[in-house]
Parts: sequence; structure tokens; C-alpha cells
Amino acid sequence: MNFDNLLFPHSKVRDIQEDLILKIDDVVSKGKNLIAHAPTGLGKTAAALAPVLKYALEHDKVVFFLTSRHTQHKIAVDTLKSIRDKFDKKFGGVSIIGKKGLCLQPGVNKLYSSEFHEYCRAMREDKKCEFFNNLKNKDKLSGSARSALSDLKVLNPITTDDSLEVSERYSVCPYEISLLMAKDAKVIIGDYYYIFHPDISANLFKKIDKSLSDSIIVVDEAHNLPGRVKDLFSARLSNIMVRRAVSEAKKFKFDQLRHLLIQIGDLIDELCNFDVEEQYISKELFIDKINEFCDYQELIEDLSFAADAVREEQKQSYIGSVASFLESWLGVNEGFTRIISKQQSTHDEIKVVSYRCLDPSLSTKSVIEAAYSTILMSGTLNPTSMYKELLGFDDSEEETYGSPFPEDNRLNIIIPKTSTKYELRSQDQYKNIADILARIINLVPGNSAVFFPSYYLRDQVYKLFNDLCKKTIFVERANLSKHDKHDLLDRFKGYKDSGAVLLGVISGSFGEGIDLPGDFLKNVVIVGLPLSKPDLEIKALIDYYDKKFGKGWDYGYLFPAFNKALQSAGRCIRSEKDKGTIIFLDERYAWSNYRRCFPSSWNIKTTMLYERMIEDFFSKN
Repeated sequence: MNFDNLLFPHSKVRDIQEDLILKIDDVVSKGKNLIAHAPTGLGKTAAALAPVLKYALEHDKVVFFLTSRHTQHKIAVDTLKSIRDKFDKKFGGVSIIGKKGLCLQPGVNKLYSSEFHEYCRAMREDKKCEFFNNLKNKDKLSGSARSALSDLKVLNPITTDDSLEVSERYSVCPYEISLLMAKDAKVIIGDYYYIFHPDISANLFKKIDKSLSDSIIVVDEAHNLPGRVKDLFSARLSNIMVRRAVSEAKKFKFDQLRHLLIQIGDLIDELCNFDVEEQYISKELFIDKINEFCDYQELIEDLSFAADAVREEQKQSYIGSVASFLESWLGVNEGFTRIISKQQSTHDEIKVVSYRCLDPSLSTKSVIEAAYSTILMSGTLNPTSMYKELLGFDDSEEETYGSPFPEDNRLNIIIPKTSTKYELRSQDQYKNIADILARIINLVPGNSAVFFPSYYLRDQVYKLFNDLCKKTIFVERANLSKHDKHDLLDRFKGYKDSGAVLLGVISGSFGEGIDLPGDFLKNVVIVGLPLSKPDLEIKALIDYYDKKFGKGWDYGYLFPAFNKALQSAGRCIRSEKDKGTIIFLDERYAWSNYRRCFPSSWNIKTTMLYERMIEDFFSKN
């Protein structure tokens, strides 16, 4: 078939990629939805953007390509540029990251997103932001804004770096300039919340003069969507936040509010007077307790007013954070849980009241129903039926695609020994894990990465593994900066010939979203299962999904953890020429209840003869 008709930008189409392109073209042409489990390396970005852009150009639709990874923004823009150049097509394309990331005001990177939102609003309303003020003269675009737009149209499709560079040159707001570019764009690349957060979405569509009903939504790395949406609708208030708000009220001489904030802190202490780590708390109890010393609604208004005054002097307001939480606490009960917890830190006991969203479909269902077509794709949308139910699809096609790479290039092994199950953890268990890891790492002719469920577990094994491993060891630290992350990866890559090992954590900096193709990574080991601690939120999630779907354990606990393990496993084979081993070290992977979670296309072997298999595999190079 001639894929030029579908605007495919590359000269060669992979076999399985061809199936995905044709399926997406068919689904979009019928205005339907698709959930596609499509492994890494399939070329999903081009496979999706080409047919949906063709349809959008022919039928006056707009494409939203949503991804949580900034690196994926550039890949999408580069794909659009390839389509533009190959087919001489003229269309607009723009990448928009969060407003904070597109702000030229100094120091805003230190603010939380909610704090930045309030800071930005106050700066605009008080006409203190020069970049926003420079956009218009009265009701018309300024000369600076028109010049910025003119420069960007030459570069079109544009990256966020383009928007920042050009906007800084003309001293105008990059976010607002990006939205002006989006008005004429056929493809808008952004984060999930631009579509799935009701307030942000409504504002976006109003500003760019487009409608959800004419939108084709492509969600990349869609396994992240349920968690991201739940986080969007969750809120928390800690005793630390209240304490800082008290100090802020004292600094700005809000004496009455300071007294009320102290009482909120005392209330949290009172509510945490229990022997366990956490308890459920009712919406009414918290509100009634506050109403005993003031009017709840008036308190929100007074705190919000004070927070605006604070932001005239400084970017951040803890008083505003307290007001925002109290407002969120008034939300509905259905699909949410409310928990109060305490945890001892190094210097203090942290006490938290939290309002946690359990059901992402409360937001996603209405979006999916209103959009012209929605496509979810990821290498770990397994099982697709779970995502269909969790996100509220009434009707969608589900497809599972195999790997496009030669099966002989990958050896998948389960080693049915050791366990990271909490009650089985011991020094002997850590020693067994360290011994098996050393045997594997020392055999592999190149770099290995080992991913653990937690930093604590990693560190316990590392103490013993360090003396057994013959190769250079890199240890991931928690909360690495972007610079430190890239620096560590570059140094690790330098050992591709002699071999080194990176000890990381599944939920850390390297468990997802990094590419080490070719000879940079020959082996990945997943130690244990990254099952969440069965806390009250997890129990509420299991109970909620049991009532709604009859699948609480799978949807609320097992599948999300298993997919995290598969994401980390996917760091190894990133191209059709890559050759490597993927090893799961925990006896539970061999149990039928867990083994069923592997994609059906995986040829996976359970064995204790792993050393011989690894030697044989790499000797056939």
C-alpha cells in the first residue's frame, strides 16, 4: 500500500506499524475511539500523527497530541516537520507545556503549580507582568506581539523552545503567544490537563476558538492518564503548610487570620490523636470542627483575600494554599476518599488531611463522549479492557499489537527464587538477591540496569551486592535534577564496552521515559513486584473498583503495579537492532495470578538455569 496517501513521513513502514496506521485511519474516519497496546519501538508517534493529521486537514478538525514527557513534544514536532517537508503541506503545529514552564518571570520554577496559578493571576490582574502587558495596545495586538507571531510562523511547527526564545526577544508572554499560534494550528501538542482538567480545558478552547466536538485526541503513554487525572482532582493539607501559613500571617500582620490558622493546626493535631498511622475522616466532621470557631465559607474568602495581598509582595502564599485546600474539601464524596494521616520524619511528625480522587472517569468520561475521536496508545495498556472501564469509554475498539522487533533479539526470564514480599524480607533474602544479581551482571557483556520497588530495598541489597559485583556500579539518588540525571546517564553509557550496572528504582528517574538504544543497555533486571503499600487509599480504591467493576484487586492494586514493572523492563529493547535480556527476579512472577499479567505476545521462560541461558543467548551474537 502507498502510505503517502496517509501522510506517513518515513520511507519505510514496519509490518506491525502498518497495522496500527490503518487501524487509526479507520477509527478516525468513522469518528470512533481506540485503545491500542502498542510496544516500544513500533513508531507510534508517526503512526498516529500521519493519519489523524490527514483527516483533520480534509475535514476541518484539530488534533491534540497529549503527552506528559517533554522529550516526546520534540519528537512530535519533528514528525510534523517531516510531514510538512515531504508532502509540502502547510499547516500549523505548536507545542505548549504548562504555563509555569512558559513563564519568563524569574524564580517561578520554585513554585508549586497551584501557587504559580494564583501568582500569575494576581500579576496579570494588577498589571505587574510586563510580558503580559506588552501583548496588547488597548484591544489590539501590540507591534511586539505581531512581530513574535510573524517570526514563529516562519518556524512552524514550533517547539516550546521556539516560543520561549522568540517571546523573550520581543518581551511578550510565551504562553499567550503559544495560544495565539494555536488558534491557527491543526496540531496542538500538550500535557493531559489541557484537555482533561475542566477549568483549564474550557479556558484553552475559549482562547483558541476551537471546540471539543471537532477535536481528535491522541493520548501518548496513556497508561499514565488515570493516575495523572486522579492527582489533578486530589488535594492535601499538612501541619507544615499550616505552620508556614501562620508565619506568613504574622509577617503580613493578619492577626485574626493568624489566630484562626493556629486553630486549624490545633485541629489537625486533635484529629491525629490516634495510635495507627492513618484513619478515614468524614467531610462533615472536618467542616463542623472548623465551624466551631469560625464560619467555614467566610474563612475561605478571608484567606483568599489575604493571599492575594501576600502575592503583591512575594510570589508564593501558604495562606493561599490553605484556602485552596478548604475549597477542594467541599467537593463530592462519590469517587473520592478522605484520609487523615501522620508520619514521623527526621525532624518532625508530618500530619496530613487529604482528599483523594479514586475515579478518573469523573473527568475523562465527559471529554471522551464530547470529542470527535479519542485514541489511547502505550506499550503498557495491558489489559486494554481495564483502561476502557477506568476512563469511562462507552464504546471503543481495543487492539493489542506485538513487538516489531525480532523475537530472537530478546530473552525474557522469570527466576522463581527470592521475594520482596514484606513479611519475607530479611538479611538472608537480601543476600540471595545480591548473589543472583551479581551472577547475572557479571555474565552480561555490557551494561545492565536493575530496578527495585523502593530505595530502601535497593540500599539493603546494594550493601551486599557491592562486594560481589565485578563491574562499575552506578546508584540512582532520589529526586535527581534533570542535569544530574543526564550526567549520570552519559557516564553510564561510557561503559557500554566494559560494562557497568545502574541500580535504580521503578518509580525513580530511570524506570520510565529514558532511551538507551543499541549497545548502551544489554540487560534489565526487575527485582520484586512494585506493589503499593496497602494503605487506606489503596483499600478505598480496591473497594470502589469492586463495587463498580467487580475487579477491585486487579484494577486498584495488581495491574497498576505490574505495568510499572513492565515499563522499567521496556528500557532494554528500544530498536529493531537491540539485543538484550529482561529478567524478573521474584518467585511471584511465576505464580499464575501474576504471570497472567504479562502481555500475551511475550515469550517468557521460567528457569533456575538462568546463567546458562544468558551465556548461550549472548554467545549467538
